[in-house]
Amino acid sequence: MTSTSEQPEFRSVDDFVPTDELVRRQGVQPITSVNALVLDDPFESDDEYTEFLTDLYASRRSAIP
Repeated sequence: MTSTSEQPEFRSVDDFVPTDELVRRQGVQPITSVNALVLDDPFESDDEYTEFLTDLYASRRSAIP
């Protein structure tokens, strides 16, 4: 059995940063509209979406014994 001097670094309690401070440092802003959460549609067409779902369902079924 060999030992190594490499040990994981443990953070002390002094490393704690309050959430308010992290928000300030990172410049986080509150969401002002639900529309800000809307993502662009990743599929170019309904056919592409249907093709994706067909492939997804097939791959899930193939994993079932």
